[in-house]
Amino acid sequence: MKTLWKITLGGLLLAALSSAWAEQPLGCVEVTVGGYKAPNYDCLSQQMGNNPDGAAAAQKNQEALSMPVYKRPPNQVGLATPAATSTRMGNTFGTSVKPQRPPN
Repeated sequence: MKTLWKITLGGLLLAALSSAWAEQPLGCVEVTVGGYKAPNYDCLSQQMGNNPDGAAAAQKNQEALSMPVYKRPPNQVGLATPAATSTRMGNTFGTSVKPQRPPN
């Protein structure tokens, strides 16, 4: 009877430990082959994709990219604006091709 009790108790303990082990989130596994590390990119993508603000940020990115280039402001496209050029050239803006430099 004691043996049966020990087997039953051991089985219940093993079942409880295995269910607790299964509930814990598994970490990402990195494998080293020939001295090179090969991370599990699927696991890393899932970990990075659990950001609740990520969907809103992705939607804003898509909205920004959907605007045609010719409708974007020049500073977003990388073009020089008169204000930026005036700041860079200083008091020689419109009179010289050499920017103003402070005296040595």
